[in-house]
Amino acid sequence: MTGSSPPPAILLMGPTAVGKTELALALVRRLPLEIVSVDSAQVYRGMDIGTAKPPPEVLAQAPHHLIDIVEPSEPYSAGRFRKDALRVMREITGRGRVPLLVGGTMLYFRALREGLAPMPPADPALRASIDREAARRGWPALHAELGRLDPAAARRIHPNDAQRIQRALEVVRSTGRPLSRWQAAPARPLPYRTLSIALVPADRGRLHARIRARFLRMVEAGFLAEVRRLRARGDLRAVSPSMRCVGYRQAWAHLEGALSDTEWVERGIVATRQLARRQLTWLRATSADVVVDPWDDRAAPSAIDRIIERHLR
Repeated sequence: MTGSSPPPAILLMGPTAVGKTELALALVRRLPLEIVSVDSAQVYRGMDIGTAKPPPEVLAQAPHHLIDIVEPSEPYSAGRFRKDALRVMREITGRGRVPLLVGGTMLYFRALREGLAPMPPADPALRASIDREAARRGWPALHAELGRLDPAAARRIHPNDAQRIQRALEVVRSTGRPLSRWQAAPARPLPYRTLSIALVPADRGRLHARIRARFLRMVEAGFLAEVRRLRARGDLRAVSPSMRCVGYRQAWAHLEGALSDTEWVERGIVATRQLARRQLTWLRATSADVVVDPWDDRAAPSAIDRIIERHLR
């Protein structure tokens, strides 16, 4: 890390429930690493159970940067994440340690690695109008409209990804310029020498079973009570970005009487599986330096830390 050579950083990417946190904790016990969370839900305070946030005793042993940094009523974007992550990474490097960026929010990884083009500000009134349309027509119908207005963006966005559909429509309606054109600015490379490790399970059935088991553990741990407390704050709505997170959206719908005791749980599990599928699609399209099956011997902490040690040398 002398001269003009950029400092190292490790990116540990994978779908939800694949075991990223457990592997990261094992790695920080072996190597001079500090964890930086790459999770668009764990940034919010008070959203602990439904985001699978590490418990306080784990955070005391291995602090995670960029967890619990904003209120759930505050907006938080990929651009803000990049600024926060770069600041924290500089601090870690200044301590003579190496940032280990861990998570499953693939948009944040892309923003960090490539930078983001300047974007128009949010338009709350237009967003509310789009939400009302979605309530009448459904998000797949609005996705079809996006396909006519901005085909490139529509190809990247899942028909049920409400938040991204809304933003893409908001941009094209407010500016007359498709989101994909706003995003086509020159990339700003990350000023780090990165090693990207992708955890991609071959056994999809095992991943689905882990997703179900973890969601049911969240329910048993008081997930619904957590959402009830958030709803009682009075400054959140079903359309708030924080409450659109997987699981929270379904729990909120249950508390509003739209879903039964069993329906919200099953829909939350299905939504989590859909999230994992989108994450895996992104990972397959990304050229990670190392791709391992999380349940293969090559993904054991001892094997991964040898790969990281070679990178650090």
